Amino acid sequence: MTPKRTAFLILFFVFFLGAATASFVFPQYLSLPGIPSRPFRLGLDLQGGLHLLYRADLENILPVDRDSAMQGLRDVIERRVNFFGISEPSVQLQGEGKDRRLIVELAGIEDPGQAIQLIGQTPYLEFKEYKENYEEILQQNQQVLETREGELEDPFLATPLTGRFLSRADIGLEQVTQEPLITLQFNEEGALLFEELTRKNVGLPLAIFLDGVLLQAPIVQGEISGGRAQITGQFTAQEVQEVVRELNAGALPVPISLLSQQSVGAALGTESLQKSLTAGLLGFVLVAGFMIAAYRIPGMVAVIALVLYVFVLLSLFKLIPITLTLAGIAGAILSLGMAVDANILIFARMREEFQSGKSFSLALKDGFSRAWPSIRDGNITTLAVALVLFWFGTSFVKGFAVTLSLGVLMSMFSAIFVTKNLLKLFADSTITRIVWLWR
Repeated sequence: MTPKRTAFLILFFVFFLGAATASFVFPQYLSLPGIPSRPFRLGLDLQGGLHLLYRADLENILPVDRDSAMQGLRDVIERRVNFFGISEPSVQLQGEGKDRRLIVELAGIEDPGQAIQLIGQTPYLEFKEYKENYEEILQQNQQVLETREGELEDPFLATPLTGRFLSRADIGLEQVTQEPLITLQFNEEGALLFEELTRKNVGLPLAIFLDGVLLQAPIVQGEISGGRAQITGQFTAQEVQEVVRELNAGALPVPISLLSQQSVGAALGTESLQKSLTAGLLGFVLVAGFMIAAYRIPGMVAVIALVLYVFVLLSLFKLIPITLTLAGIAGAILSLGMAVDANILIFARMREEFQSGKSFSLALKDGFSRAWPSIRDGNITTLAVALVLFWFGTSFVKGFAVTLSLGVLMSMFSAIFVTKNLLKLFADSTITRIVWLWR
């Protein structure tokens, strides 16, 4: 297969990818069959919402349990904010030792007061037993679900046993099968309450709720004394870890206090988004104009490659998906400059090869091969810096690092596959003899 034919095949695939990604990114302008529709995920500063910063009180938590306690607290808070129907709320942990922070970002929230009140409550763990007529209640609930008439009734009955009587939960292993299980250890008062409950409910479930959400409903096999129990079942290691973490969130509650709150209006977020898009579009137009004026036909080839680059990059933002913030958009725009930089290095090298008297094909080949070390080293350096920013930065800095990294990787794809193969199509054509179009 000739090099030009190979270039045609590669470009056919690339342009097909460009059309598909363009349809995916802008379905309102270009809709292709089979391409799904998915919105961009916008961050708090673009969509508007509520930013809350909490301090966690870990004075009564042993150092060895602090990481697990904070993870359990985050699980509880995520469950609570889902109450508002918010898609992909952001709940992050910061700090080490006793100095821990909890950052909650709720995009599009309409009632900040209710959100603050709900989030600030200490996790509540409770044990419930079935009511005596629970079978009738379950049948009535089933009829309600089928006919959609009436109200559901809770078949469970609250008991005196709550999270304050549970000393801790741990991960254990079944002695024979070595399958993971959950162990519970109650304090002295809790052991007596648990013994009474298990005596009354042999053969029945004893339900465990955290913040009103059912965690487990193990069947009581017999009366349990001594305050130590096991929950067995077909658990995976991850499931056991999650349940233990949530049980400890109620057994070892971590009080939180609100340090600061910041509301971002929807109008302000929309204005920020419009300005960001305008800045990105203006930057692209200026870059395209410079490339065409400075490099003529290679510049136009670079602009085509950049258009495809933008479509692919925006598609990745939707697919992964990435929460776009102002910082993230800045990272994407900066990566556009990196993509242009790779093309400039290639075209400058090609000019040098032309001036030495080489043919178009040889100048193209040597120009790419000699520009590649600089492109590679520059992009690797940028990726290394982005990795450091992501590892040590805050949420906004991480967003910048992620979009910058994706943009850099896509810029290498754009320069190597798109620009190079587009230029190969001009090999052995009469237009290459018009010197001023190339040099």
